[in-house]
Amino acid sequence: MAKRASAARSGDLFDSGDYTAKDIEVLEGLEPVRKRPGMYIGGTDEKAMHHLFAEVLDNAMDEAVAGHASRIEVELHEDGYLTVVDNGRGIPIDKHPKFKDKSALEVIMTTLHSGGKFEGKAYQTSGGLHGVGVSVVNALSDDLIVEVARSRTVWSQSYSRGKPRTKLEKMGETPNRRGTSIMFHPDPEIFGKAQWRPARLFRMTRSKAYLFGGVEIRWKCAPALIKDDTPAEAVFHFEAGLRDYLASLAEKRPLVVDDMFAGRIERKEDGQAVEWAVVWGAAGFGEADGFTHSYCNTIPTPEGGTHEAGLRAALSKGLKGYADLAGNKKAGNVTPEDVMTTAGALLSVFIRNPEFQGQTKDKLATAEAQRLVEAAVRPAFDHWLASHPKQADQLLSWVIERADERQRRRREKEVSRAAATRKLRLPGKLADCTQKERTGTEIFLVEGDSAGGSAKQARNRATQAILPLRGKILNVASAGRDKISQNQEIADIAQALGVGLGPKFDIEDLRYEKIIIMTDADVDGAHIAALLITFFHEQMRPLIDAGRLYLAQPPLYRLTSGSKSVYAMNDEERDRLMKSEFKPNQKVEVGRFKGLGEMMPAQLKETTMNPETRALARVVIPEDRIEFSTDLVERLMGKKPEARFQFIQENAAFVKGELDI
Repeated sequence: MAKRASAARSGDLFDSGDYTAKDIEVLEGLEPVRKRPGMYIGGTDEKAMHHLFAEVLDNAMDEAVAGHASRIEVELHEDGYLTVVDNGRGIPIDKHPKFKDKSALEVIMTTLHSGGKFEGKAYQTSGGLHGVGVSVVNALSDDLIVEVARSRTVWSQSYSRGKPRTKLEKMGETPNRRGTSIMFHPDPEIFGKAQWRPARLFRMTRSKAYLFGGVEIRWKCAPALIKDDTPAEAVFHFEAGLRDYLASLAEKRPLVVDDMFAGRIERKEDGQAVEWAVVWGAAGFGEADGFTHSYCNTIPTPEGGTHEAGLRAALSKGLKGYADLAGNKKAGNVTPEDVMTTAGALLSVFIRNPEFQGQTKDKLATAEAQRLVEAAVRPAFDHWLASHPKQADQLLSWVIERADERQRRRREKEVSRAAATRKLRLPGKLADCTQKERTGTEIFLVEGDSAGGSAKQARNRATQAILPLRGKILNVASAGRDKISQNQEIADIAQALGVGLGPKFDIEDLRYEKIIIMTDADVDGAHIAALLITFFHEQMRPLIDAGRLYLAQPPLYRLTSGSKSVYAMNDEERDRLMKSEFKPNQKVEVGRFKGLGEMMPAQLKETTMNPETRALARVVIPEDRIEFSTDLVERLMGKKPEARFQFIQENAAFVKGELDI
């Protein structure tokens, strides 16, 4: 979770006596990456660590897509090292013209924004346009070894935490080898106890092979690391591309129409291409709201972007155009969401100079991509509908039903939300938001009436609701059904959210888009948050699965000197900010917030509630950790104290620093 330091807005705006050139910190080389890894890979957790693999694999795929490599090898070693090898051209090892004392390889490995993909001369379409990928991997690895085979010669150089550990060395002749090999080990100083997940690496590797039929990818993993059915060795080569991929995802699923709509269009003049595959699932497809998995230059874009907008536009316009030709006037209310709500769609584009939002490239922002995709998909979809009239009629009827259902639910939701608001009799408890639509709304579950009062003053009344809670709620993991049903705090939460408990929970009845637990930044606050998470895990689990539950991140300390104030989340950040934000002899007043109720509404808004400046932690359960999470809740929160005692004994050795008891 990103941490923040924000200047106070009070005081003399023109008093700059304590802000001089000495306060300007210059980070050289790859120091910015190690100091703020979240800016480059989205955090320091397990997901971020796997992003390192994605960066290295993307570079190898760029060589394949450019036509220079036909084979990629991925190997996870038992000691935690990960190796990616391609048979491409190999990273250049000659001296760089701007850095006479360094090879091009060293420049690429140790310098941000360096690479061969900016001008489009070495690569027409590539994913690594930011020029930070492999250098970031280098910065965040405690050991990295790169080997380059070029011109029948092998060269090698090793690095540690972004800095060369050896010079570029000539290792010998190799008449039958070419390409680049990168073996690295993520730095535990950055990623802590995070570990590679073979199943996740396997899926990432396989998906790349689906995205480009011209490459063969070989997977290998140390058997000792595998805890599930992930194969220790595999070879991937899918000439049919996304069609094969979607067929595997939709296998044995009931479909609205049997035929898949799939195709590929490539423009010879600039190498740009669009490939797609779409099916429509009936009840039981597996993902209630359907799914769209999109990629740009083989880079996953989980947050979508302009290319997905082009696909939705092409499909919705094509289906409405078919309805017009068929004289079906009911399609007038159909939206792109109605067309895609139960669709399973895969989309891959190859474009020049893509623009992404964020360094982790989760969302494509290139405007041309929308026009490119729509221009490629729309004519093909028109032809597909015309050549499959029976299935086209079935699909049209299905989509019109989805549109009717959407409108019905919207009417019911407006009525039910208004009715629920009238039924709630919680004066001084629930301060509801005024917006009728669920989209964009959020409710804060706040610890205590004092904090609730500050939160009510700090909130956006249109979209933010506040529900103060009285201390620690019931531990539902160790309570019986009768005790749960009779608990007033639990009843208040369920009533405010508009949903039932346990088997009666229906996420469609949820009155808010986000549920945010906001407790004090101390042990008691953490305990209350744990009890609430346990409640949602046991009684409203689909809410967590849908990504609707969050934890607010209030600061624990306020550091003030003159007109300057910064906030620290914990002791570690407090100590770091004391060194980085203030001079050595500067007098700094350190205030510790005893609770959210002590914070002025303006402070609470700035640090914890304003979507523009706050930090939220989403509560998630990875697919491969579902059984573990259920067992953990039972051990820590269940009825058996001996299970908790055993857990403490097993994990006490891993606790670092002082315990706040």
